[in-house]
Amino acid sequence: MAEKKANPALMKPLTPSPELAAVVGSDPLPRPEVVSKVWDYIKKHDLQNPQNKREIIADEKLQPVFGKDRVTMFEMNKHLSRHLHS
Repeated sequence: MAEKKANPALMKPLTPSPELAAVVGSDPLPRPEVVSKVWDYIKKHDLQNPQNKREIIADEKLQPVFGKDRVTMFEMNKHLSRHLHS
């Protein structure tokens, strides 16, 4: 069976915006690593809605990234994309 290789475009380091850097740091990171760090932050600060784990409640650092108080985990990547630059 052939080994599955990571898509090189996904592994390209991207620079986070100042708003996103407040959560993940300012070093360029590949998109999957950014998403992982954001999830670590969400879990560390208990930002998932206890009644609906798919919903993320933005704190003062995530609000500028998401642009609103709450997002679903599916919306999150769309908002993160706006804050990542090559």
